[in-house]
Amino acid sequence: MEHFVDKSSVVREIWGNGDTILFIFAGAAAEFALNKAVDWLYFTGKLPADPLGRLFSTVGYARKIVFSEKAAALKAIDTMAVIHAGVEAKRGARIPDWAYRDVLFMLIDYSIRAYELLERKLTTAEKEEVFNVFYRVGSRMGVVGLPETYTAWLTMREEHLQQNLQHSHYTSDLFKQYRKHLGLVRYRILLEAQTMVVPPRVGSLLGFKSVSLLTPVLGLYKLSRFFKADWLLKAVILPSEYKSEIKSLDVHPA
Repeated sequence: MEHFVDKSSVVREIWGNGDTILFIFAGAAAEFALNKAVDWLYFTGKLPADPLGRLFSTVGYARKIVFSEKAAALKAIDTMAVIHAGVEAKRGARIPDWAYRDVLFMLIDYSIRAYELLERKLTTAEKEEVFNVFYRVGSRMGVVGLPETYTAWLTMREEHLQQNLQHSHYTSDLFKQYRKHLGLVRYRILLEAQTMVVPPRVGSLLGFKSVSLLTPVLGLYKLSRFFKADWLLKAVILPSEYKSEIKSLDVHPA
């Protein structure tokens, strides 16, 4: 049976690990808030109304793509394209091509950044694997103007970071929603996690410190995984109403 992502791919390792996924979406949550097209997320109202629910919903789609056989993965990608087309029809406008690229670029970048933060440095070939998976996702969705190689992506990613981000009233409001839904303590943990994983441009626009307060405890967190106690830390970090979703983060689909 042919799979969209090879069973031996590092992409499966990245997206089968709950710790990595949480850091991917911590980073994406920070950068989403700065994106000049963030008003599209406010048009649907889903992200500000339930940012954690949106996170787990997105994880579900990503995993269908990463872990499913090819036909099912393509169906999931096509479903995402239909959903976006429906939103565009309701608003009577098109989501900018660069905004679609930005989302794919975030998934590529934070997949690499989160894994390297928690596990080890990836080889150039492994980084190219990550790029290739999401390039195929974007191509299937009909996203135009995608870079065709990992090297070209590095240049375009930096250009997008410089051109497509700004601190706006949407930025402030989204972070207010993060705090509202997480509570003060979990919100502070989110900010420190974001500080560790985001690119310098994102950190600068958000006024983050250069060093996270979580850095000294990262080793302790890794040790907790060795003793299979990291589920307890996830339960502390995320609200109790998401217990089932928290447990599913570390499930490796067949």
